[in-house]
Amino acid sequence: MTAPHPLVTRARSLADGLLAPHAEQVDQEEVPTSHLAEIRRSGLLGLNAPKEYGGAGAPGAVLRETTEILAGACCSTWFVQAQHHTPVLTLAGNDGPARERLLGPLASGELLSGVAYAHLRAYPRVPVRVTPERAGWRFDGTVPWYTGWGLNDVLLLAGVTDTGEVLFAFTEAREQPGLRASAPMRLAALGAARTVSLELDGLWLPDEAVALRTPHERWSAADRLRTVNANPAVFGVTEAALTLLDEDTAAPLRARLTEVRTRAYALADGPAPHERLAERLTLRTRASEVMRTATTAAVVTGGGRSMLLTNRAQRLAREALFLMVQAQTRESRADHLRSLTD
Repeated sequence: MTAPHPLVTRARSLADGLLAPHAEQVDQEEVPTSHLAEIRRSGLLGLNAPKEYGGAGAPGAVLRETTEILAGACCSTWFVQAQHHTPVLTLAGNDGPARERLLGPLASGELLSGVAYAHLRAYPRVPVRVTPERAGWRFDGTVPWYTGWGLNDVLLLAGVTDTGEVLFAFTEAREQPGLRASAPMRLAALGAARTVSLELDGLWLPDEAVALRTPHERWSAADRLRTVNANPAVFGVTEAALTLLDEDTAAPLRARLTEVRTRAYALADGPAPHERLAERLTLRTRASEVMRTATTAAVVTGGGRSMLLTNRAQRLAREALFLMVQAQTRESRADHLRSLTD
């Protein structure tokens, strides 16, 4: 039997010893900096960073397994640290001064990054517009969702130029001239992750802050290939819900989970990312449906106690609602609605 990857072992230790025991308390408050300090020390923030920059360069299977473990233990903490991996991959895939300045500190966990780019999926509507100004770039508009405010050190901000180009650039994750944050939003789930909206009114960033410039259609095509796949966090929350059920109830749901996860991960590791998109989308929807059933069963099992905000089943059910719409696209929404009405 092959020994687990060291980062999987560290993720399991963090989940069992720190995250899961405090998850209900975190859910009602906010992700503590002490949780994030342990994640920084663990090396998990460099999981997908190149080894030459101090990262682990771990395979996709390790990222999936650690995602399941952390999300199943405390989805709020998982979600804050999950934002970090997109900036790392963005820098790893593109040359430039931002890469040389930031990739090492991000890979080591010295810096924790957030992301502000989901609004790009609204195109041709442009919530954040970017214009050239003074050997740099001016950002104007509204970022509807930004997670980790007050917890992250830097943020990767995206907008669209008048020529239809997507531009990503880094800045400090703090209020500054041209950047103002709302109060943390009151959300049905993952409110502990400190999600805010950002108002941009002439935020200026220099050319050396830019991490990526590419036509929107090229970015959108790559984004679709990422979001069409089942999210490993869904499987993690489902697994956590199954532990709250008796074996007679859990067994058939576990069989469904295993079948969907096996097929989804085979596609992730097998054909080219642009192949079998319809099958990938179907499995994404089926994964959400298994999660919804498992978390509902956990609530039913708990009875009236499940209505307490401190109840684990009720927390998992709310986290399931969040994961159903996280990284949602027009295609995934339509497929999920069809499955609910067939």
